[in-house]
Amino acid sequence: MKAEILCVGTELLLGDTINTNAAFAAKELAKLGITVYHQSVVGDNPGRLKESLAEAFSRADIVLMTGGLGPTYDDLTKETVAEFFGRKMYMDEPSLAAIEAFFNKVGRPMTDNNRKQALMPEGAVIFANKNGTAPGLAVGNDEKIAILLPGPPNEMEPMMKNSVVPFLKGKTNTVIVSRTIHIIGLGESYVESILRDYMLAHTNPTIAPYAKTGEVQLRVTASAKNDEEAYALIDPVVAEVAEKFKDYVYGIDVGTLENAAITLLREKGLSAATAESCTGGMVSARLTAIAGASEVFGCGVCTYSNEMKMQLLGVREETLAAHGAVSPETALEMAKGVRKLSGADFGISITGIAGPGGGTAEKPVGLVYIAVDSEKYTKTEKLLLSRGRENERTMIRTLAANNALRLLIEAVTKY
Repeated sequence: MKAEILCVGTELLLGDTINTNAAFAAKELAKLGITVYHQSVVGDNPGRLKESLAEAFSRADIVLMTGGLGPTYDDLTKETVAEFFGRKMYMDEPSLAAIEAFFNKVGRPMTDNNRKQALMPEGAVIFANKNGTAPGLAVGNDEKIAILLPGPPNEMEPMMKNSVVPFLKGKTNTVIVSRTIHIIGLGESYVESILRDYMLAHTNPTIAPYAKTGEVQLRVTASAKNDEEAYALIDPVVAEVAEKFKDYVYGIDVGTLENAAITLLREKGLSAATAESCTGGMVSARLTAIAGASEVFGCGVCTYSNEMKMQLLGVREETLAAHGAVSPETALEMAKGVRKLSGADFGISITGIAGPGGGTAEKPVGLVYIAVDSEKYTKTEKLLLSRGRENERTMIRTLAANNALRLLIEAVTKY
């Protein structure tokens, strides 16, 4: 089956709101073996919405729409879809009761225009909204189906998972399953050059590289009748490809570097602490964004000034005077200091020059030192992260944090 995603909202066209719904819906449809060839956005205009809907249905069996289900006069998605299929609108009493209950629960008066959200096209399958007031729905005929979901992601995403996916499962006999190999330390072009012939030789599963900031992901995807058959196709390929890049793979299906680090620390019953300068707490923020991080991470210190490096981490004044704040010696003393301060098994540190100013010929913008310290494994690395672009500060800080997490994973793996 072919699907198209049509997101409704003038705020999306103006750039006031980032359209995350399309990406989320596309991933969920792909898992069901439903192919998405087109995505589009249309404003809150009934004429253009009608045109976009007709165009989408000219090339797709399913059109999944988000937005335009609110109570205001310009929320016309349901009405447009009802007209397309020749359906009359009716008041769905269970939906109206749910909306009234929502307002009673939050202690706010329900204005009359909210009743509009309970109006439904005849014959629609209605999806209850447990996180807001606008129900979702599916309506169509034997050949075409429109699926309408609310625009706010905190309402759209659970409705997609809990209602739409089960609804669509019975309409397809294929699943598409993917596994992701996470690589850091190699560029996309290099990875592709090594794998090019291998990728061209594989059609099911397929192998595709995706470049991220400072890393590469290889997605291995198979189409099959069920998950078991798909994984039987995928797993040997994943193992073979991961072996080719074994010195640079930091995980399979781990999501992010920080998730990989937290998972590995938890599995080994070890802990870590961070000492950051130029990254300003980015590593600790990323680690603590992972649920359960408190089991393995108890301390993150941001020592931006030399005084704080000495006072909190015990970096020696002589070290700073002889080598400077951006040096392997300072990085190592920061890592040792935060490990001593926190009692953690691993201390991770970052010190560098993120720019745009502050660099010299000897210590240019983008020079970063990272270090890890533990009883069994200690290492310091020099990084040159500038790419000669404008506004590199965020990129340099992100790459520094990525490499610090990579070094932590390496240290825990070797511990």
